[in-house]
Formats: sequence, C-alpha cells, structure tokens
Amino acid sequence: MDLILDRYELDPVHLGRGGMGEVWGAFDHKLGRRVAMKFVRFPDGVPDQELAARFTHEARTMARLAHPGMPAIHDFGVYDDRLRGRRHYLVMRFIEGAGINDVVAEHGPLPVGWVASIGAQVAAVLVAAHEQGILHRDLKPANLMLCRDGSVMVVDFGLAVLHDPDVTRLTRTGQRLGTASYMAPEQVSDGVFTVRSDLYALGCVLHELLTGRCLFSGPSEFSVMEQHVNRVPEPVSRHRDDVPAGLDELVLSMLEKQAADRPGSAAEVHARLLPYLGETGGLGDMTAPGPSAHRMYATALSRTLPATSVAPVPVAPVGGPEPDGFGRGDLERAREQAASLVRDSRYRDAVRVLAAAAEPADRTFGAADPEVLDLRWQLADALFDAGDHHQAARVYAWLAARYAGDAERVFKCRSREAACHDHLGDPARALELTRALLTGHPRPGDDRALELRRQVGELERDTGDTGAARATLAALLADLTSLHGPAHPATARVAALLAGLAG
Repeated sequence: MDLILDRYELDPVHLGRGGMGEVWGAFDHKLGRRVAMKFVRFPDGVPDQELAARFTHEARTMARLAHPGMPAIHDFGVYDDRLRGRRHYLVMRFIEGAGINDVVAEHGPLPVGWVASIGAQVAAVLVAAHEQGILHRDLKPANLMLCRDGSVMVVDFGLAVLHDPDVTRLTRTGQRLGTASYMAPEQVSDGVFTVRSDLYALGCVLHELLTGRCLFSGPSEFSVMEQHVNRVPEPVSRHRDDVPAGLDELVLSMLEKQAADRPGSAAEVHARLLPYLGETGGLGDMTAPGPSAHRMYATALSRTLPATSVAPVPVAPVGGPEPDGFGRGDLERAREQAASLVRDSRYRDAVRVLAAAAEPADRTFGAADPEVLDLRWQLADALFDAGDHHQAARVYAWLAARYAGDAERVFKCRSREAACHDHLGDPARALELTRALLTGHPRPGDDRALELRRQVGELERDTGDTGAARATLAALLADLTSLHGPAHPATARVAALLAGLAG
C-alpha cells in the first residue's frame, strides 16, 4: 500500500471538497489512529501561491486555538507526491459526525432545545477565537459538525483571519470571501468584517435551524447578498409558534443591519441562549443518547470554580432585620437582579440573590403568595442552570405540591424535577415521575403525551429494562406511523431508538 510520508494511508474516497481544499479520512500507522487530512486544491491543478499562503494561514490559525469545540491539529507541512508534485497538507483530529446542513435536510426545523444547544456551543468556540483576535468569516451549517454525543464542532477555518490589516495580503483585491447566504451586510457592502459579522452569520444559522430554510434565497448570489443589505428578516415566530419570544428577539438582534445594533459579543449570545437549553432528545441515528465521557467532563467542570472568571456580585439590600421591613419592591428588585445575573451566565450569584430574598418574602407575604411562588420558581430554574440539580429537584417538588390544582404548573414542575433526577444519574426516579405524568395526562394521544411516552421508553432503556423499553417504543412507533406517517421526524426518531434496542 502507498503511504504518505511513510505514515498516512488515505481512504478510497474523499470526505468533502471546498473552494480551496479537499478533506480525506486517513489512518496514521505511526500512532495507530484515525485522522483527517486536508490538502490544498488548486483550480485546474495550477499551483497558486495565494491559496498556499491561505492554507498555511489556516493551519497556524487552528493551531492557536485549543478548544474542545474544534478539531485539534496534529501535523502540517508539504510533501512531494509522485503524481501531483508538491502538496500542502494539514492533519487533524477525525470527527465522527454529520454536518448540521445534513441534519436540517433530514429533520427539517429543529427543536428549540437543539437550536439553543448548537448555537451556544458555536458561540463558545467564537469566544475562544475572538479572544485570540481570530474571525471565522465563513460560519454556516456545512461548517458545523454534530457528533453522536450531541457536541458540535466548528470546522473549516480556511477563511479565518486575524483582526489585523496585514492579513489582507491573503485576499485578492475586490474579492469577497465567504458564503452568500451567511454574509453580514457590512461584508457585502464594504468588505468590512468584525466580531459582530461572525454573530450575524450565526444568527443566519439559528434562523435556518428554527425554520428549516435559509434566511434569504434567490436566483443568484448577487440577489441573496442584496437582500442581506436591504431586506428586513422575518421573525421566526411567523414560521412556528413554539419559539419563545426571548429567543425570537435574540435571533432578530443578531440579524440587525447595523453591526452596532447586534449583541456585543459571542459571550452575550451564549448567555442569552442558555435559558432555552434542555430536553433535546435524540435526532434519529445522528445522535446516541446515553453516557458520554465528554458530557461527564463538562458537567464536572461546570460545577468547579463557576464564578472565578467574574467579579463578585454585590447583593442588593432586600429589607431590614424585621419582616415588616421587606416590601414588594424589594422582592421585585431581587428578581430583576437575578434575571440580569442569569443573562450574564452568573447562575450561582443569581441563586444567592434569590435565596436571600426567599425567606423574608415567605415571612412577610406567606409561602402561598403568587409572587413568592414565582420567586421560588425562578430560584429552582437558577439552581438547575447552575448545575445544582439536587437542590433544584427539591424546590420543583415543593412547588408542585403548592401548585396542586393548577395542572399546567404541576406538569412543568414535575417535568423539570424528572429532568433533575436524570441529570443526577437516577433514571429510576426520573422514570417514576415521567410515568406519573403520563398516567395523569388527560389526552393520551396528543403531542405532549407522545413525547412523554418517548421519554418513558428512553428511561426504561437507561434503567436496563430493555424489554419494557421495546414494548413502549414499539407501541409508540405504531401510533406515530398512524398519525404522521413513517417519514415524519418524530416517527423516524422512535424507529431509530427501537432499532438501537434490537438484539
């Protein structure tokens, strides 16, 4: 067999091809591992010094970024190919996954939780890149890879640049680099690209994930770029009614025509997406629910020194030493301050503010007061977001008991309580709660009941009761097929779950 550099054996067929390169899967015989190899692809096979320089720039750019949301660089250089002459190559970690563009093509509009998760992960990578002064410049679904554990990898930094005027020598005069469907207005009009241009592209991606279609389309690239400059985007809520108003507003703010009107940083986008995470479920055979070493690591990290990167928050006074010194204004200020902290991802500080207000609020207004209950609910959500699922479960359970008689609120509390136990590694308790919700559901055939049945099947699988899981999912598959047909995403998801239990 022919090895590149006496080391790398290429797969028979390449993985993908772009404007300046082609990517192949390969096996590194020296270290015994799968890798991906990227080569410069010169138009018409004629060497191009500019493309070679940009390729070298990409390697050095990616090498500067050490982040779990992008592939690590293993090797880079030039070698002499017997047939093609000198070839520039880049060796990186092999990513097992599917392009987000393929995910949307197969599943259509994605659930809100998945969109928030994908967006938040990409924003975290952008934070790392922007801190190094690196702009991606070509964010699009095809450059995002969804791995089976639910993690997202940002790939193809071929057009990334340092925020440095000297780098302009790597682009031809007058040439616009990027993909028309995701270009910021200032990139189209003036050739200017900033941190907020990356955020505009991410806004285009989020809009597409939520609607299943590109933000703008037309008969030519010029038509699409013209719309980025002049046409006002439609709110996502015009296409689907389950998108929270806050998420709809965030996406529109990222798509503002003037860069100054967009969020100020990727960190702000990340913080504003976090409240919409959760309850993602699987995406057919593209993800594999279950234990993940990466998620275990991330969970431990999220609970370690969570507030060391920000200054301590001054807790606003919430009343005097006596109960009658605490008023409605104090309660409202505590809730507003906590909400602001949550937007900044300072969940533990938000917990501290709400916990400080909860006791005097109870004493003054009573535990059954509607505003006090709302404060407790806000506290439970902050605990959940802070990763303190044990305490969050206790508060959700307490709230469910206080809301007896309000079926909708009890349902939401018990659902979050079940999610807490699932996060805590106690699928048996989560299963018990979810079965109770399903048993008490008044309409067993509606969408909510169908989703509960799927959750029950997954939890039965996680507890090791594969026989019960098969029975639950088989019955659900029959009902979904009857209701929606075999090609519907919900049907396909359950079919994939059932197939995973085969044998």
